[in-house]
Order: sequence, then structure tokens, then C-alpha cells
Amino acid sequence: METENRPSYSYMGRNFSELSDLSVNEDSSAFSECNSDRSGEFPTTSSQSRQLVMACASENSDELIRQLVSDLQSCSIEEQKQAALEIRLIAKNKPENRLKIAKSGAVKPLISLISSADPQLQEYGVTAILNLSLCDENKEVIASSGAIKPLVRALRLGTPTAKENSACALLRLSQVDENKSAIGRSGAIPLLVNLLESGGIRGKKDASTALYSLCSVKENKIRAVQAGIMKPLVELMADFGSNMVDKSAYVLSLLVSVADARTALVEEGGIPVLVEIVEVGSQRQKEIAVAILLQVCEDSVVYRTMVAREGAIPPLVALSQSGTNRAKQKAETLIELLRQPRSGNVAATAKTSAVSV
Repeated sequence: METENRPSYSYMGRNFSELSDLSVNEDSSAFSECNSDRSGEFPTTSSQSRQLVMACASENSDELIRQLVSDLQSCSIEEQKQAALEIRLIAKNKPENRLKIAKSGAVKPLISLISSADPQLQEYGVTAILNLSLCDENKEVIASSGAIKPLVRALRLGTPTAKENSACALLRLSQVDENKSAIGRSGAIPLLVNLLESGGIRGKKDASTALYSLCSVKENKIRAVQAGIMKPLVELMADFGSNMVDKSAYVLSLLVSVADARTALVEEGGIPVLVEIVEVGSQRQKEIAVAILLQVCEDSVVYRTMVAREGAIPPLVALSQSGTNRAKQKAETLIELLRQPRSGNVAATAKTSAVSV
């Protein structure tokens, strides 16, 4: 498995290395925390739920956890639902319970629920697994217990909430490097691309975060490009009101190390979008965009010509004077590339292409 470098910034408590010397301020992560804590997702007014909250607040929840794990294996769907719901809430509201729940044997029965034909039961199972996966010590247990394929199935067939929380759970599991390839082979990448393209705002954010993690592996980059990721990435980068410009650009910054990704980016009209970001984006967006353009242009005279024709040089000059230190360096390097004589090289390239044909 080949894992490639990525931008240097702090994300979800972890420090990532650089991609083409691109760096981002650690106090302004592009990706927000991915979890299931959404107001109103589950009812909390029943007497049972009030008892549950009291139990969560107590120091001794072991007995309750054992009972709930037993109820997960009940013949009654309603008992299973209630048990999965309460496990999810216990794991959400008291982090130390996440390890307790996993050690009590909840993981395998919860994974079984993810494969349920009952949409709500599936959703509760997915969400409980997600909250258990917030504990680093549980990630390996969840993956080795066979969670990946059921989570991918929920990503394909589940409710909108199940899809979003499946994406988050797969993200958590992908933070163990050994799981990245397995998740890619399971068919998750095209489904995440679909969620990125057609999901709600939370779904798009969850999908982009999961794809960013998974696409540190070259084989997953290729899968993402083949799944058509470039079209939604370019569209989201072009929509400054989407709050997805940074997230999409970070995913793209991983992909452009692959030649097919650079080709797809150009075909989907990505160069004008990136040039516009360099011109009117935030400082961070400009830094990401210029780093991507530099990778695109380094080995292609044709792409340099396209970038220059889009009017990139004036905003690049401005960036070289007023951007961050790293953005200035990238902008200066790209300006030098764009100003190199191109006519002879273009003719040579055309001649070589003709011979190849």
C-alpha cells in the first residue's frame, strides 16, 4: 500500500505532513470534527431516556451497558432499537464509556444491526458504531469485526442520516492506515463521491472529509478519479457560497499527483476556477490553489499555456507580493514557469504526439 504525503496542518487532533510544501495555519482546519452529535436526531423526552441520562451521569454504568448489549441480541426489533439508541447516547455523552461498551461485546451485534432491513434499526446501529469509533482503541476492533462492508452497504442503501454517519465511521476507521485500502476495495469511494455530489451540506462535508483521509493512498486516488470526483470538486470550488471551497481544494490537492486526475481537472474546467480562487479567494484558498496549479503546470507546457491564457499572471504577481511566505514562493515559481518560452516546446510536443499516433 502506497501512502503519499498531504498538507501540513492539524486536523481532528492529528498532525499531517506536507504536500508540495503546502501548509495551512493549524488554528483554522479546513475540516470540522465528524461525529453524530446533531440536535434532535433522537427523541430524548421519554422516561427511559431520562433514566438513561441519569445513568450516563452516574459513575457506575457497567450494569446498564451489560444489559443493553444483551438487548442488542433480542428477538424483538423494538428492544434492539432501544438498546442501540441508548448505547449511542451513552457513547456520545460519556467518552470513557466508549471503551467499556466495546469491551462488553457490543461491536459485533451492532454490526449485525447495520445489515438490518429495518432502516431505522440500521441507522441506529451505524450511529452507535460511529460513536464507538471516536475512541482510537476501538477502531481496530470495529474493523477486524467486519464493520467495513456493512458500513459501505449502509452508505449505499441507508437513510440520509445512515449514509452521513457511515461516511463518518469509515473516516474514523480509515485513520488506521491498514484500513484505507480495505475501505477502497469495498466500493466506498464511488459512494462517497456520489454523496459529495448529491448529498446535503452535512453529507458533502462528511464525504469530503472521508475522501481526504482515504485518498492519501494512491489506489484510492485512482478509484476516486475513475468515479468522477473531479466534476463535483470543481463545482464546489467554484461556488464560494457553498462553504466547501477549502475542503474540495484539499481533496484535489491530494489527487493531482495522479496524471489522470490532472487530465480530468482540465477537462472539467478546473483551471479557470483555480485561477479565480488565486484572484479572489481567502489567503488560505489562494495558497492551496497556487500549489495545485504549480503541480498541474510543472510537467506540461500545454497546461502552462492554458493557465497563462486564463489571465493567471496578474493575480499571481499580486500573491507573490502580499501572500503568505509559502504562497509567495509558490506564486513566484509558477510565474517563472508561465513566462518561459513556449512556442518551441509546444511544437516539439505536437511533433512527438504525431509520431506516437
